[in-house]
Amino acid sequence: MKIATYNINGINGRLPVLIRWLKEAKPDIVCLQELKAPQAKFPFKAISDAGYHGVWVGQKSWNGVAVLSKHEITEITNRLPGDDKDTHSRYLEVIVKQTVICCLYLPNGNPYPGPKFDYKLAWLKRLHRRARKLIKMEVPVILIGDFNIMPTELDTYKPQKYIDNALFRIEVTKAFKLLLKQGWIDSIRTLFPSEPVYTFWDYLRHAYDRNAGLRLDHILLSPVIAKRLATGGVDKHVRGWEKSSDHAPTWITLKD
Repeated sequence: MKIATYNINGINGRLPVLIRWLKEAKPDIVCLQELKAPQAKFPFKAISDAGYHGVWVGQKSWNGVAVLSKHEITEITNRLPGDDKDTHSRYLEVIVKQTVICCLYLPNGNPYPGPKFDYKLAWLKRLHRRARKLIKMEVPVILIGDFNIMPTELDTYKPQKYIDNALFRIEVTKAFKLLLKQGWIDSIRTLFPSEPVYTFWDYLRHAYDRNAGLRLDHILLSPVIAKRLATGGVDKHVRGWEKSSDHAPTWITLKD
């Protein structure tokens, strides 16, 4: 089974890129972030014609997450528990083939310091609580999406540049480590323990051409499913396609 995450950065504007990649990569499950489209504007027919079921939670102009699957999808919740006042479309929890898939789009948090950074830390605390409950269930669970976190210096081309950036602040990297302490496995770093792996290249300053990248998109596995991890990678070449997102699809395969 091949599972991927892709911050599409506007699903309707980049639909041709998405469909092209789906046909090329043939993932079984895809988690999308930054749909930037209200619920009624999700391109369901195009997704269906490509061979995928879809569950999504949209939001006009901002945010939005979706799960696409070649298999039936059962929705559990489209809100991260813990704050009824939070109306951002950033979390979608579903079941596909007896596996819980948690598609998430963590707040960016910039500028630091400020209310956006405080919101990010509060969101992370809520995620910790939900993740702890899920891991205690001892079932196959995947936390997957754009975390807007670079966990270590290996995950950015220039660590010193980001010391006071909300993507790399010590409070945020500690929060990521807390997830790993719960027992979650960072699949991509497990497969590539000592080499730079990037999933995002800014549109500015020819970042893609210079490979000035960041690793923001992650696939965390619960211990029950981690033993099935086989391969993984980043489809970096997709970032180079015309009118592509500033992220590239990140994926893993799991043994049956």
